[in-house]
Amino acid sequence: MVVWLVPSPLKGSSHQYKYRFALVANNVCVLRYDNEAGKGDHKHIGEVEIPYVFSTINTLLLDFRNDVERWLHDNNRV
Repeated sequence: MVVWLVPSPLKGSSHQYKYRFALVANNVCVLRYDNEAGKGDHKHIGEVEIPYVFSTINTLLLDFRNDVERWLHDNNRV
């Protein structure tokens, strides 16, 4: 998990954060939240990319944590 405060929003985002959160299992990224420039806020679940509506850093952390817990449960990792 990495978060930067940037001087101005990245292209495609409306806030001043650049972030990258990832869950890696067996050397494969199975879940990732990020907002690379030009794509805006989104998440990857496996190979699927889904838009993400950013509201606050705390909500972002909670949403990522909830998706991690869901992945762990669905994959019998709990």
